[in-house]
Amino acid sequence: MDLAKRISVTLMLAALVAFSWFSPLDLVATQQVDAGLKRALVSFATARTLNAVISAAQGTEVAIQPLGVGVNLAPGQVLDPINDLVEQFSQLMLMASVSFGVQKVLISMGGHWLVTSCFALVALSWSVFYLFRFTMPVWLPKLLLIAVMLRLAVPVVTVGTDALFQHFLAQDYTNSQSFIEAGAEDAKKLNPPDKLPPVSKGLLDYLKAWVPQDLNIGASTDRFMKAAEQWPEKIINLMVIFLLQTLLLPMVLLWGLVTFAKSILDAPSTAPPNREKFESNGR
Repeated sequence: MDLAKRISVTLMLAALVAFSWFSPLDLVATQQVDAGLKRALVSFATARTLNAVISAAQGTEVAIQPLGVGVNLAPGQVLDPINDLVEQFSQLMLMASVSFGVQKVLISMGGHWLVTSCFALVALSWSVFYLFRFTMPVWLPKLLLIAVMLRLAVPVVTVGTDALFQHFLAQDYTNSQSFIEAGAEDAKKLNPPDKLPPVSKGLLDYLKAWVPQDLNIGASTDRFMKAAEQWPEKIINLMVIFLLQTLLLPMVLLWGLVTFAKSILDAPSTAPPNREKFESNGR
């Protein structure tokens, strides 16, 4: 039974070495990192657009003067708290983009032939000690654990994180991102022209020139404010999604991978003492 276990562990390690040379997981992980980076950059661009139009709206005053009665409106001032949230969101999206970029670099470095060669050499050495029950140096299992993590941890964690994202978070991301993009487009309509074109043909012509513009501004502002009430919820949803994908889920998966690898490598690797020899020496 013990021999069968040793052979199984050795074969599994050999399969990992072969897998690391052919590196099919690296390609999949790189594609998924690129997709995540694209999502983060799209959200970052949307946040910057929203921040720009809200900042412009905060300083905009809509002057309406029907029949000589002047009314000044500054609808963007109520968006100040949301603008602060949007700025924090854009900073988080920038950090998420950097995180995806770092993952891509680590995948490329881990897939280098030199790292793979070192992993194969350490795995071969460990397998010889383990399979033939030689007394194994204390540092060898630790070195093998480091080699496994350097070569396989980032691709495995990336693929696992993306699978969880697609299953649990993708729909929420799509809904929230679409809503924020639509809000950014509506926000652009909040800024009216500073002055109406001059009209000199009388009161009726003045009203024809004024009514469609100012009424459209009012309707657009009303829709804009109603949509803005839901922005914090959607923005926070996106922040939670990217925090999970770039920080929490990778940490949990990495911890699980390290724990599993240690449980395999910490198996008894030295030959048990010979009982008869021990008793003979005791006499």
